[in-house]
Amino acid sequence: MKRAQIIALVLAGGAGTRLAQLTKSIAKPAVPFAGSYRLIDFTLSNCCNSQLDTIGVLMPRNPFSLPDTIGQSTLQAQIYPLHPVSWEQGGYSGTANAVYANIPFIEQFNPDYVLITSGDHVYKMDYRNLLLFHRERNADATIAVSPVPWSQTSRFGIVSAAADGAIKEFNEKPLHADSNLASMGVYVFSWPQLKQQLEDDAVDGNSCHDFGRNIIPAMMSQAKRLFVYSFSGYWRDVGTVEALYSAQMDLLQNPELLSLQDPQWPIYSLETAPTNKSSVYSNVNRSIIFAGAHISSQATIKDAIVMTGARIGPGSFVERAIIGPYAVLETGSIVRGGEPGYPPVAVIGENLVVSANMVHSY
Repeated sequence: MKRAQIIALVLAGGAGTRLAQLTKSIAKPAVPFAGSYRLIDFTLSNCCNSQLDTIGVLMPRNPFSLPDTIGQSTLQAQIYPLHPVSWEQGGYSGTANAVYANIPFIEQFNPDYVLITSGDHVYKMDYRNLLLFHRERNADATIAVSPVPWSQTSRFGIVSAAADGAIKEFNEKPLHADSNLASMGVYVFSWPQLKQQLEDDAVDGNSCHDFGRNIIPAMMSQAKRLFVYSFSGYWRDVGTVEALYSAQMDLLQNPELLSLQDPQWPIYSLETAPTNKSSVYSNVNRSIIFAGAHISSQATIKDAIVMTGARIGPGSFVERAIIGPYAVLETGSIVRGGEPGYPPVAVIGENLVVSANMVHSY
């Protein structure tokens, strides 16, 4: 293999249980987004646009659809799907274990640095700037961070840093946080350091083999050189139904937050779009309608996301909801969220059928 100064590893094996029925048959990184994309398209496009030409994708368990489509990318980068040796033996036991299991793959390229990132976040980042920051500080590890609302700090790894960016404290999903700087799950490691940490972690019987819970705290305890890289652009971890919905509504209401049509930083779609366009014969307000969806007459769609192939029957009412791919709402169905007695966002999963004249709110 040709030597690479830096290679990227994309963690794409999350089960996505917090995305409810949207991930029953597909992996979380393959969840459709904004009409033409899947979540993993953003990370892979960032790699390509950052001129990282060696990308390993740590794959989810079959029969999720991601392994079937990732190799058909139009990106100008070599993408290597990396599967566990055996799912029968349990697959990967954590994010760090997933990378540890692929040390032979990494070693083929003899890199100086390894970028670790997630396949289910929505953002644009030039990883070259992150790498330059890391090198200038002679860091062992650099963590990209972004501020989050204080009410959400328990969802993230939270970092406190000195004025020069050196990490003073790292807490994974704390109940009470002293900072609102959240780890984006984007790391650059100097490879010799990371390899040693992974090997030490692999033989630690008390470890859960996770970057946030084990690798970063271990490096902190060893006084390694860890820094934060502050990111000021739009970024969303869309690991919950509410976050997935809100991110798409953000871009609908203000497309400039994260332009999807920027020729200088294109987002390459790995999804094969349906040949048929959406057909809409009724009232649609503040909603995203994917290609191939059909909205019948006298239906009302408000503040909703209707995915590929979904069919909304006559007289149906949909508000603050996500309608999954190829779901069917029969005549007079009601699907709504966001009001007292209803979930924040209602979800109809892929291929589900809501019977005529039913009220559906989960």
